[in-house]
Amino acid sequence: MNIKCSLCHQVISAGDTVEPDGHGVAHADCRRPRSLSPEEHVFLYVYCWDHAVAECEACGRAFLQRELGADRFRSCTYECPNCETDLTPIIRAHLTACAVLPEQLRRRVRVARETAQRLLKRGQQLSDQADALMRETEAALAELKETRKRARRTRDER
Repeated sequence: MNIKCSLCHQVISAGDTVEPDGHGVAHADCRRPRSLSPEEHVFLYVYCWDHAVAECEACGRAFLQRELGADRFRSCTYECPNCETDLTPIIRAHLTACAVLPEQLRRRVRVARETAQRLLKRGQQLSDQADALMRETEAALAELKETRKRARRTRDER
């Protein structure tokens, strides 16, 4: 079993941006599950507007945020304007290492991602445990049913 978004019911993967939703978790943007969080967008816009935020490994070019064409007020991914490679993970890594971003905010970005990953991992572990318990329960019920059949046959034979 996998953890699913409480809104779109799609499986949540390790790189997805999630937020709490009642007793579960949901994508920050179900249409673009790997997009930057709203907080990351703000930090990127405020602190990183005037310097390169990503280098495309495929093209070898570095890009300023404004060259990537993402709308900073909507949740979306950032693609290389040349080859359309998704640069969102590289930008996210930039936010955790950017010297212009105050250390407290870099730490906040890092802690938020790590916490989300831990929660997803723990949720997956609990889901796996629940799945294993269901299989054990089903096996025990099947064994009980078989035992009842044998008991009836033994009783009928007497």
